[in-house]
Amino acid sequence: MAAPKMPNGGMKNKGRGAYVDRDKPAQIRFSNISAGKAVAECIRTSLGPKGMDKMMVELSKAQDIEAGDGTTSVVVIAGALLDACGKLLQKGIHPTTISESFQKAVDKGVEVLTGMSQPVLLSDRETLLNSATTSLCSKVVSQYSSLLAPMSVDAVMRVIDPATATGVDLHDIHIVKKLGGTIDDCELVDGLVLTQKVVNSSVSRVEKAKIALIQFCLSPPKTDMDNQIVVSDYAQMDRVLREERAYILNLVKQIKKAGCNVLLIQKSILRDALSDLALHFLNKMKIMVVKEIEREDIEFICKTIGTKPIAHIDQFLPEMMGTAELAEEVSLDGSGKLVKITGCTSPGKTVSIVVRGSNKLVIEEAERSIHDALCVIRCLVKKRALIAGGGAPEIELALRLAEYSRTLPGMEAYCVRAYADALEVVPSTLAENAGLNPISTVTELRNRHAQGEKTAGINVRKGGISNILEELVVQPLLVSVSALTLATETVRSILKIDDVVNTR
Repeated sequence: MAAPKMPNGGMKNKGRGAYVDRDKPAQIRFSNISAGKAVAECIRTSLGPKGMDKMMVELSKAQDIEAGDGTTSVVVIAGALLDACGKLLQKGIHPTTISESFQKAVDKGVEVLTGMSQPVLLSDRETLLNSATTSLCSKVVSQYSSLLAPMSVDAVMRVIDPATATGVDLHDIHIVKKLGGTIDDCELVDGLVLTQKVVNSSVSRVEKAKIALIQFCLSPPKTDMDNQIVVSDYAQMDRVLREERAYILNLVKQIKKAGCNVLLIQKSILRDALSDLALHFLNKMKIMVVKEIEREDIEFICKTIGTKPIAHIDQFLPEMMGTAELAEEVSLDGSGKLVKITGCTSPGKTVSIVVRGSNKLVIEEAERSIHDALCVIRCLVKKRALIAGGGAPEIELALRLAEYSRTLPGMEAYCVRAYADALEVVPSTLAENAGLNPISTVTELRNRHAQGEKTAGINVRKGGISNILEELVVQPLLVSVSALTLATETVRSILKIDDVVNTR
């Protein structure tokens, strides 16, 4: 059956095709906004101390790299802004206008946040503890915050010079995970902690340790090519064994001659890093041996104990070794052993945190929580200012940006006002997750801020509004500023996408 012909068929189809193309950018934007909102909706339930656990996205990763905390907030804010974008687009406002207005709003927002922040001194231990505790409150291990918060603060303060530091290298804080025990058994060690076992159990404690880290093998050398040697009589076999014995004994004697009494051996993939014969000789000479040292730990070990990695026996000299007061293998109440090296004479600015837990899940969660607390202190080192938590900055921003929108002309005012309203999602979500009525809580909070109470926030513990600074719920300024700018940048990027090319 033939289809009926259209008058001016070619022109009509062409026109219709052009119309569909014009409509496509809007469809693409709405589909991207819907996807972003869907993820934000999933994440919403994990905001605040009473929220469920997290699911991360790229935006969250960016916030984690920049500030280390506020990873949930940034996604929730982005979701609310995308929602606002959707409504503005449906009203026919051009994406470029929305994007530029949002940029104006975020610039003003950063100004407002900086204005309401309080300067902080790194010598003020109490304030640093409060910030770390606030970060730990929304974690599964929140009941251990009284132990983990001081540990995190002390760890950061030991690896920096508070007078001159402008950042913290978290690689200087080595987190060692050891299964067994409980989170109460976590400890901060001023020195080096190794999870590898001492190979020769007869030497498990060495005082006045001289420590060498070797990257060569204490085992018979192998040829470059695969080959087989057939030994036909016992005399030849004895000769091979004698040569091997003499070769290894020579290596061990050189190690002893340099004065080494603790030997760390890097993991080898080519052959055995340590043969039984070498271990026998080392044992006789009372040298403590720890093998299977991972390649990625080498830099931290060298920095901590002041040693240098030795790649060949000819370089085994006293100046290549590090010294420490004590190296010992410590038993952990039936849940394995750890090697601790403490009292290093020329220590680098490093510390080790031993994380304990009854199962893998608890240890992973504790490690992530400690990382977040360390990042909060790092934020305060980078930008030494604090801001109230509990939804206070977001409500203050919403009010100030609403005021600012009245000074702008036309569509810009409309877009900035929508941006301001979107920020109320954070206090609303906090209230919802704490089991409060979000509408009445946010209304009261808005009212308190309108009366000039800049630090009024949602008190999740007491279930109401209170001066959140008095409750010691504080967060670094960098966390809030970073969350706001990254969320806005992401939303602006999504607005710029007007087509999708399907790849096979």
